[in-house]
Amino acid sequence: MQNNQRPTIEWPTVFVTFAMYAAWMLAVFWVAGFSTVAAIALVSLTVALHASLTHETIHGHPFKNPALNAATVYPALGIMFPYGRFRDTHLAHHLEEELTDPYDDPESNYLASGDWSRIPAPLKALLRFNNTLLGRLTVGPAIGVVFFVAYDARRFRSEPKILMDWVRHIPAAGVVLALVWLSPMPIWAYLVAAYIGHSIIRIRTYLEHQAHENRRGRTAIVEGGGLLSFLFLNNNLHVVHHAHPQIAWYDLPKAFEQKRDHFLKQNEGYHFGSYGQIFRRFLIHAKDPVPHPHRRLK
Repeated sequence: MQNNQRPTIEWPTVFVTFAMYAAWMLAVFWVAGFSTVAAIALVSLTVALHASLTHETIHGHPFKNPALNAATVYPALGIMFPYGRFRDTHLAHHLEEELTDPYDDPESNYLASGDWSRIPAPLKALLRFNNTLLGRLTVGPAIGVVFFVAYDARRFRSEPKILMDWVRHIPAAGVVLALVWLSPMPIWAYLVAAYIGHSIIRIRTYLEHQAHENRRGRTAIVEGGGLLSFLFLNNNLHVVHHAHPQIAWYDLPKAFEQKRDHFLKQNEGYHFGSYGQIFRRFLIHAKDPVPHPHRRLK
């Protein structure tokens, strides 16, 4: 599906966005009144879905107007990351020829071997744990925030736009926290839910890219995602998304099925049958080392 064939308004995305905000309001203002645990569970799901919808807006959905797309996900339900920074780093990730390169790909989870050799042993142990799925779910969001903020802080003076994106993030997160403060849900419980929401997203990002000598073998396909496929808006079919980033989430399964053999050959078999398979294989075992095996020995 090409951009000029897209509808003016992609109604499935609009409907899911509306339903996501309705579920969030229900959790915060009603469910929290009788069960904090249930509210945390529901909010965490909406935070994960909000992150996936944010990804859709960055790629031009559900409207053709970028400002209108950004407005649909303006409330920062996940609190942690500014929209502008996610947009810029993610689009740079898509343009990067050397996916997973620790210096060029802003979404890489690898370190160059030279940098790895210089960090202290306790941090090495933490990053090794983070390369298991259990680590990515537990400490992964915190590590992601620390590294992201530290990276941006070093560039505030040289790139004022980065600082402005963080300044713009303050009201986007503030409006969410203000609504929570007015609701029966405790702020601490909401922050726990937001953290869990980011953990859920890390199930998808955990292995969607790997260090591989050939670029085409670096992007994963995960089938049989069930509820997770919905929360990820089918981005588990990640190689299809990278090949055709303009395709809306609800068209990705059809695009994959039409050329299934082609995509499996294209990504050199980097394929998983389900997220259950991934949990069984990688919950306590790292999928690969932290130092990048092929790139930049600095």
